[in-house]
Amino acid sequence: MLFEYDIIVVGGGHAGCEAAAAAATMGCQTLLVTMDMTKFAQMSCNPAVGGVAKGQIVREIDALGGRMGIITDRSTIQFRMLNRSKGPAMWSPRAQCDKMRFSELWRETLENIPNLYLWQDSVNELLVANGHARGIKTRMGVEFNAKAVILTAGTFLGGLMHIGRSQAEGGRAGDAASHGLSEQLAALGFEVGRMKTGTPARLDARTIDFSQLNEQPGDENPGKFSYSPETKAVDKQKPCFLVYTSQEVHDLLRSGFADSPLFNGTIKGIGPRYCPSIEDKLRTFSEKNEHQLFLEPEGEHTNEYYLNGFSSSLPWQVQVAALQKIKGLEHVHIYRPGYAIEYDYFPPTQLYHSLETKLISGLYFAGQVNGTTGYEEAGAQGLIAGINAVLKLRDEEPLVLRRDESYIGVLIDDLVTKGVDEPYRMFTSRAEYRILLRQDNADVRLTPIGHKIGLVSEKRYRAMEQKKSSVESLISFLRRESVTPADLSEYFKTIDSTPLTQGRKLYDILLRNKVTLNGLADHLPGLQEYLTQNQCTEEIVEEAEIRIKYHGYIERERHIADKMVRLENISIRPDFDFNSLKALSIEARQKLTRIKPSTIGQASRIPGVSPADINVLLVYFGR
Repeated sequence: MLFEYDIIVVGGGHAGCEAAAAAATMGCQTLLVTMDMTKFAQMSCNPAVGGVAKGQIVREIDALGGRMGIITDRSTIQFRMLNRSKGPAMWSPRAQCDKMRFSELWRETLENIPNLYLWQDSVNELLVANGHARGIKTRMGVEFNAKAVILTAGTFLGGLMHIGRSQAEGGRAGDAASHGLSEQLAALGFEVGRMKTGTPARLDARTIDFSQLNEQPGDENPGKFSYSPETKAVDKQKPCFLVYTSQEVHDLLRSGFADSPLFNGTIKGIGPRYCPSIEDKLRTFSEKNEHQLFLEPEGEHTNEYYLNGFSSSLPWQVQVAALQKIKGLEHVHIYRPGYAIEYDYFPPTQLYHSLETKLISGLYFAGQVNGTTGYEEAGAQGLIAGINAVLKLRDEEPLVLRRDESYIGVLIDDLVTKGVDEPYRMFTSRAEYRILLRQDNADVRLTPIGHKIGLVSEKRYRAMEQKKSSVESLISFLRRESVTPADLSEYFKTIDSTPLTQGRKLYDILLRNKVTLNGLADHLPGLQEYLTQNQCTEEIVEEAEIRIKYHGYIERERHIADKMVRLENISIRPDFDFNSLKALSIEARQKLTRIKPSTIGQASRIPGVSPADINVLLVYFGR
């Protein structure tokens, strides 16, 4: 039994699991402390991974050597690529998962990682000495010492659940809240705030009339998240279903507004703008007579269904009455009502880009304690915190991903530079270089980094290199090969495209609207033979086609990103006195002093710091 560790991770949610797995895989003796070892990476809300921008994050986690993508693939019961009708920068993978299997697979994974130890308990005190994190003390009174501590407590710090006028302490339904850490950190000088999130009722499938609902199947040819060859696409998929509210449903819900903790002042925490409760929707969109909801299975072998879009903290009686007015749910039985939960978080401007706190050396925050929402955002932060805790113990530079390198870089930079005034959720619109940050090229972007730090195996790295080489070879082949007008006359008729008047290179033909590589291969035996002989998978074909069709956009965005990177290379020392530069505006001096940006690039993204202020800094630093 060990009581001395390199790294201790507090919390076994999505952030904690990724952090612990990364730290142990990189060779550190790691302890993961969780309140319940049957609920690792519990899907406390919807039983799905991915979605718009979130799917890109999961692919990046996988490319760096994290585990979320692999475990998602092994527990998927439906897969869809969202936004296929838009450009490839918007394509986002999403998977419905068997949530019980998902958690079981995480436990199986964690228990088989060398250097990783588990302890079931609640942590109520951090051990701190001379400004450094030195370990933890648990509710049972056990002390564990460490050189670094990663706090990933999710919604458990001061967790308070609301259903109508009823309140109960808890981090989620069935689990106790955690006390002590928020109070201690506040006493140490940390700013502490309150946030709110919520979840809908869970429904019994045996009491739902599915014949009245619109079925939403998965993709005909489903994909997967992980780039690893050890996972495969789902074979048998379960459908989701579309349901709709009505004016009658809305009237019933409004009858409970007087008892809503959201509206009567009971809840003080800030709720998520982009995942509002049903009562929030009725107030914000009062002119709408119906709202679309998604009925999602929670597993392969369960009758439990999740009603996406119907989060609520209204009295349970109102929830049941309203649900039974929805078409297909007239006789529905619920397993448990929806509820809201308030919890403590720490404004993330108190962190460095490494996710280490500025106040206490060796203490890292990751996940919802930083004001984010979502499994994917939490997992990404946990992975980066775990990596950087190890690098700090090795006396190496932290891993800080740039905004033009990854959505994870955008996420963390937004948090530590801009802070949050509501639960932060990732969207493609938050990334200014989203044409560069596509879900299809995350492995090419990040696998070399994961390999360098010791998270990605040599086998995975070589597979990525082979894919990259195959894409380049295919593009070169298309640049060389020409076709005559007769070769493609029939194909152009089928896609209503203007016939060729002279021979052209395949590369140039592919630039045409509606022309696809697979479509060309169906009419050109030579191209089909090349694809077959060189084992060009659908992944390789898709990557090559995107790079050709969007070459101009990609190059333009790369050029813009490279110009901005120059500002990232101009460092600002941590103790620099911004108040000494009187040419800066008063607001800029105040904001820069509070955030302490590490580069001029980061300074340029702080709200309230103008381009004129940045020019002052550039002049001062001789640039």
